[in-house]
Amino acid sequence: MTRHLRIRFATVDDVPLIRTLIRGLADYERLTNEAVVTEADLRASLFGERPAAEVLIAETGDEAAGFALFFHNYSTFLGKRGLYLEDLFVFPAHRGLGIGRALMSRLAQLAVERNCGRFEWWVLDWNEPAIRFYETLGARAMSDWTVYRLSGEPLARLARESGG
Repeated sequence: MTRHLRIRFATVDDVPLIRTLIRGLADYERLTNEAVVTEADLRASLFGERPAAEVLIAETGDEAAGFALFFHNYSTFLGKRGLYLEDLFVFPAHRGLGIGRALMSRLAQLAVERNCGRFEWWVLDWNEPAIRFYETLGARAMSDWTVYRLSGEPLARLARESGG
């Protein structure tokens, strides 16, 4: 692990940095065109009246090294909230130093402190380095589940059917 690593909760002043980290992740995941979030979006959704998620920033010295963006979901089977990791990213220059593991460890600590029944996330099928990393943590793939998504026009069309 790198010396002088600090993990802290992000503040509204970190919005430009968070956007930079999101764009770095999008580049890595080959999804640059989908990363259309603006600083105004982040300011409103992360630091507005009802924050949708929380962000941890990893720093080495006075330099940002990576981040984790997460929120709570809920398990009806467990009757408890869960912690869902939306994004984990470490800048290439800081990889291999234990920063990703430190972020995951801090998230696990938060999940335990907040009495969460589980801690989960998605990973792209092709992302072998991430898959190997998660397996070293003891995580297991939920291969019996398939993710579905509605967005754009299909989401709007279904919403119009509600009549309300």
